[in-house]
Amino acid sequence: MSHSHSHSHGPGEHHNHSHGPPLTPLTPQTPVSAQLPRPDPVVQALIDQDFKPSPIKIGAEPHIVVCTEHALEKCSDCNLDLTTLNRMSRIFANNPNLPYPPPANVITQKLTQMVTATKEEGNVSNSLFYARQSFMHVSQALFKKGQHQLSIQRYTTAAVYAVQRPPWEANQLMREELSTVISNRSAAFYESHDYISALADAEVVLQLRRNWGKGHFRKAKALQALGQIADACEAIRLGLSFEPGNQVLRHLPLTNSY
Repeated sequence: MSHSHSHSHGPGEHHNHSHGPPLTPLTPQTPVSAQLPRPDPVVQALIDQDFKPSPIKIGAEPHIVVCTEHALEKCSDCNLDLTTLNRMSRIFANNPNLPYPPPANVITQKLTQMVTATKEEGNVSNSLFYARQSFMHVSQALFKKGQHQLSIQRYTTAAVYAVQRPPWEANQLMREELSTVISNRSAAFYESHDYISALADAEVVLQLRRNWGKGHFRKAKALQALGQIADACEAIRLGLSFEPGNQVLRHLPLTNSY
């Protein structure tokens, strides 16, 4: 329905015309829910084909799940390993201000400092000092002073810190930190004449960083000390295949002097 009236637009001018219905105030529109993309039917079929429901229940802690039958986070009988899922759940439960995981390239600097500082405790000499909440380096290394058992303890602690990184952080960072610490511990075991432990740590290093020459060097040294010269030579050859210019590997004397 239109409304007719007259009004002047200028001196002595009158116009008769109609206007539409009176305007009503604008009201906020209801937001349209985002349309999720339809799953690829082929991919969905593959997922459905392998999907097996797992009988789980809330555990004794309110933020974890366990297998229904045995109430375990990791259960070989039920073929379930819920430790990673529960670890993520605990992190969010203990950090209510963290609504979602940050990008993978955002790392926990405090944890990095803890790993580095504790590793340095394995390197520095008899006393540890604190200043402004950080470790001060002292002149002589525990390792060089022959305090190998103490350095092994500190390297072990640093390794424990290294594996505590949140699961959303880049895995490569954890591998580099952990392999460096375990390589140092392998050297400390070697100097303590515990060649089996030195070899075991060298193998762990190579599982973490297959192409790292120092890991192959640690393995060769331990094998040499155990009298396994042929295996030590093979460790050097493999290391040189990754790092042909590694002079430490090239000049490692392989004689059974033990």
